[in-house]
Amino acid sequence: MSPFHFFTEVTVRFAETDAAGIAHHSVFLVWFEVARVAYLAEHAGGYQALRDQGIESPVAEINVRYLAPARFDEKLRVYVRCYDLRGARFRCQYMVERDGERLAEGSSLHALVNARTLRPTRMPAWLKEALIKAESKGRRDELPRLHS
Repeated sequence: MSPFHFFTEVTVRFAETDAAGIAHHSVFLVWFEVARVAYLAEHAGGYQALRDQGIESPVAEINVRYLAPARFDEKLRVYVRCYDLRGARFRCQYMVERDGERLAEGSSLHALVNARTLRPTRMPAWLKEALIKAESKGRRDELPRLHS
């Protein structure tokens, strides 16, 4: 059973490609963000719900492993899940696929900070509960086997 229960679809835009029509490596980070924002909107009221409470969630760390290229006009699925919900942080894991072929995988670490002071702040109980509920559709303790 896959631990990914959420995905969003993107189409590779011409502006995201190089002269050979291959998606630039940096756009995968944008697609991760698109999926993460959609996930939070679906399960936790979105980033705006955090901002309304004076909380921001900057990226503290991010990584990507590229496995195969994406090309102009291809339809992709970007999967995301949230895990490691601790104190003032959480992690997301991503996978980008085209017709079942894995193109990239990665993860990001997010801090939770007071929007005014930028000092760490604990994850609100409502957010933690929403993320746990979203991930309870499968086994939260198991990460998908990533390319090694």
